[in-house]
Amino acid sequence: MKFFIDTASLSEIRMAQNLGVLDGVTTNPSLMAKEGVTGTENVHGHYKAICAIVDGDVSAEVISTDYETMVKEGLQLAALDSKIVVKVPMTEDGIKAIKYFSTQQIKTNCTLIFSAGQALLAAKAGATYVSPFVGRLDDISVDGLALIREIRTIYDNYTFGTQILAASVRHSAHILGCAKIGADVMTGPLQAIFSLLKHPLTDSGLAQFLADHKRVATQNFN
Repeated sequence: MKFFIDTASLSEIRMAQNLGVLDGVTTNPSLMAKEGVTGTENVHGHYKAICAIVDGDVSAEVISTDYETMVKEGLQLAALDSKIVVKVPMTEDGIKAIKYFSTQQIKTNCTLIFSAGQALLAAKAGATYVSPFVGRLDDISVDGLALIREIRTIYDNYTFGTQILAASVRHSAHILGCAKIGADVMTGPLQAIFSLLKHPLTDSGLAQFLADHKRVATQNFN
């Protein structure tokens, strides 16, 4: 499973990249605003900065909601760097835009997926990725992982090439659940990725090893 980080923070992206397991980045207007990045020129410059850090795909979201402007904006984003994936919302015009981009060999990420039917439409239109929002479904007491499972079954039935990008991942249990089901990609915050490093027995075991080594080393020195 690929690991993407969901952020616009260059420092967080560098930390994940330095860990050696990062495969890509997803962003959205809210994350850009959180970093104080506003205005088209600044946003485009920030995307270029992200692409300079990572080796894999970088999802850049269109702001427009009508087909013509989505296409115009998406073409501008795609021209920034070959790593850019144009992120398009799951709407009627969004599906039309995804179909157009697929004919132009431009990678797309269909976002705000909350049903298997939506994921099926996006795959039919030629989306590179679909982003079902696991955490947001859990927030309303709906099993987000069950949606990943449904999409996986449908895609496997028809050998769709569209990759399942599990989004709105909140913690390590989400990551492991998506991995067990067979999601192609997960995207989440830095803390969720780093949480996979942690286990209390690892910490206590390492502390014991170090204590034993220190005791033996002290005995040998004496």
